[in-house]
Amino acid sequence: MLAFEKQAMLNGYKVIAGVDEAGRGPLAGPVVSAAVVLPDNLDVPGINDSKKLSEKKREALFPVIQSHAIAFGIGMADHEEIDRINILQASLLSMKRAVEDLQITPDYLLIDGKFTINSTIDQRSVIKGDALSLSIAAASIIAKVTRDRIMADLDVQYPQYGLKKHKGYPTKAHKEAILTHGPCPVHRKSFKGVKDI
Repeated sequence: MLAFEKQAMLNGYKVIAGVDEAGRGPLAGPVVSAAVVLPDNLDVPGINDSKKLSEKKREALFPVIQSHAIAFGIGMADHEEIDRINILQASLLSMKRAVEDLQITPDYLLIDGKFTINSTIDQRSVIKGDALSLSIAAASIIAKVTRDRIMADLDVQYPQYGLKKHKGYPTKAHKEAILTHGPCPVHRKSFKGVKDI
């Protein structure tokens, strides 16, 4: 999972950040991104696409990645920004903010997906990058755990929706809760399943 990082180093880049987001599909809450710069000799078993890991495994890897990373940054776009500029643009904006939140400035970015972000830093997009690049996989874990914790906090404010359990994704129980109670302030009003109500 270091092929993309090694290729970048062969091309002369020294500080490479993997960037990924979590939360494009949910009906509620923010989209959250992370940027992670790993040391080139990192050996932490289990780092993979966060979607392939259990919640328990992600939570265990979260502090390990943070302690080993040279730098990591978090960025997000909230439900209002998502409604205003659409989920794709909000995801790219949150990725840009995550890169800007890094304690050091990378000279190369590996971005999960097929789009690059608005930045002067050299970059490449990597489709399914969270399964192909260690840096992106680490970022996916940081982003997912951070977002899950935000949703758990929002669940305390809006307990009738079950946000802690489904994290805002359009499960049957979540959609029934929206029908019963109507959307809450953190629902994405431009999304199908919310806007029609």
